[in-house]
Amino acid sequence: MTNQLWRTKNIEQSIADSEEPSHRLKRELTVWDVIVFGIAVVIGAGIFTITASTAGDITGPAVSLSFVIAAVACGLAALCYAEFASTVPVAGSAYTYSYATFGEFVAWILGWDLILEFALAAAVVAKGWSSYLAETFELLGFGVSTTSIAGFEFDWGAALVVAVLTTLLALGTRLSSRVSQVITAIKVAVVLFVIVLGIGYVSTTNYSPFIPPAQQPGDGHGGVNQSLLSSVFGDVGSTYGIFGMLAGASIVFFAFIGFDVVATTAEETKNPQRNLPRGIIGSLVIVTVLYVATALVVTGMVPYTDLQTGADGSKATLATAFAINGADWAATIISVGALAGLTTVVMVMMLGQSRVAFAMARDGLLPRKWSVTGKHGTPMRITIGVGVVVAVAAGFFPAGRLEEMVNVGTLFAFVLVSAGVLILRRTRPDLPRGFRTPWVPVVPVLAVLACVWLMVNLTVLTWIRFLIWMAAGVVIYFIYGKRHSVLGRRIP
Repeated sequence: MTNQLWRTKNIEQSIADSEEPSHRLKRELTVWDVIVFGIAVVIGAGIFTITASTAGDITGPAVSLSFVIAAVACGLAALCYAEFASTVPVAGSAYTYSYATFGEFVAWILGWDLILEFALAAAVVAKGWSSYLAETFELLGFGVSTTSIAGFEFDWGAALVVAVLTTLLALGTRLSSRVSQVITAIKVAVVLFVIVLGIGYVSTTNYSPFIPPAQQPGDGHGGVNQSLLSSVFGDVGSTYGIFGMLAGASIVFFAFIGFDVVATTAEETKNPQRNLPRGIIGSLVIVTVLYVATALVVTGMVPYTDLQTGADGSKATLATAFAINGADWAATIISVGALAGLTTVVMVMMLGQSRVAFAMARDGLLPRKWSVTGKHGTPMRITIGVGVVVAVAAGFFPAGRLEEMVNVGTLFAFVLVSAGVLILRRTRPDLPRGFRTPWVPVVPVLAVLACVWLMVNLTVLTWIRFLIWMAAGVVIYFIYGKRHSVLGRRIP
C-alpha cells in the first residue's frame, strides 16, 4: 500500500504519454502568446477592487510594499516553476511535477488542490464579471439585472460569459490566445489610464504616515476569522503597522493568482524549454510594475482613511479614489477595464483547469476517456465539462468571501513545486534543464518560507475549509483514482 501511494512517474514516461495520438495537444503557442496568457489571467478583479480596500482597512499607504512582498513570494516560486516547465514540458503544471517527485498520492492531492484554485476562481470571477456587466448596463441607462431571469434567481450573466469562453477554448488554444490578446490590451490600457490620470491628483501628504501605527482589529475578526498566526501566538496586531503590511501581502496575493496557469500550457507551447520560463517570469515582472504603480497612485490620491470599509459594508475600489476627487466619469472607464479584465481571467482559469484535469484523466486518476482530444487539438469533453461545472457554480451559488480559499490552494501548490525542485535536483541531476533555478537551495527554500508565511496569515476559517476540501479529495482518490491509475497497472 505504501509503495503504491508513493510510486512516481518518471519524466521520460510523462513526455512519452503526451505523444499518444488520441491524447495529444497541439503545439502552437509562441513566447508572446504565453506572456499574454500570464498577463491576461493575473490582471483582473484584484487590481480593480483589492488595492483600495486593503489600503483602507489593513495596510494604509504601505499597500504598495504589500504588493512587493507578494510579488517576491510569487517570483521565488516562479523561478521554480520555470525550471520544472522547461524540464517537464507536459500539461498539468504542479500536478505533473509532483507526480515525478513526490509520487502519485501527493500528485492527486495537488491536482485536487488545483481544482480548488482554478475552478473556484473561475466561478467567483465570473460572478464578478456579471456584477460589472450589470453596472455597465446601468451606466448606459439600462436597468437590467444579471442575477435573475423571469423572477428566478439565476446569475445568467456569469453563465453567459462561461458559455462563450468554453466555446472559444473548445475551438482551439490559438484562437483563445488571439481573443485574449485583444482583451488584455484593453485592460492594460485602462490600468495605464488609472496611473497616468491619477498622478495628477496625488498629494504627498497622503503618504504620511506610510505605515500607520498598529491597531487592534475591529469586531468580527476574532475566533475563526482571525489569522492562523494570531490564533497560535495571540493577537499580533494585524491591522496597520508592520504586521498589517504583512497581512496585507496575504490578501493582495489574490491579485497575482494565476501566473502558474502559464505552466499548464507547456504541452501546447513551441520550444517550451525556452519560451515557458520567459513567459512565466516576463508576465510576472510586467504585472508587478503595474500593480505597485497603481497602489502608489491610489493611496496618493486620497487619505487612506477615506478608503476604509463603510458602515454598510461597502468596500472601496479604484473608482472610489476618483469619485472623491470629483472624477466620477472615470468610474465608467474603470468599469469597462474591469469587465475586460475579468473576461480573460475566467477564460485562462478555465484553460488551466481543463489542462490539469486532462493530465489527471490521461493518467487514469480521472476517467481516461475524458482526455481524448478532438480535431482542434483540445480535450473537448473536459473543456465542456469544466464549463458546465463553472457555469452551474457561478449561476446558482453565492460567491461569498472565497478569495482566501483560492489563495491557500495556490500557496500550497507553490510550496510543493518549490520543494520539488530540490528533490528532482537530487534524484535526477542528469535531466536536461532548459532553465535552471538560480542559487539552489537558497531560492527554493526562501520560496517555501515566503509562501508558508503568507499561508499562516490567512484566517482559521479558511484553513478549516481547505482541510475539509482536501479530506474529500483523499476519499475520492481511494475510491476511484488509486484503482484506475495507468501507472498502477504498469507498476502493480
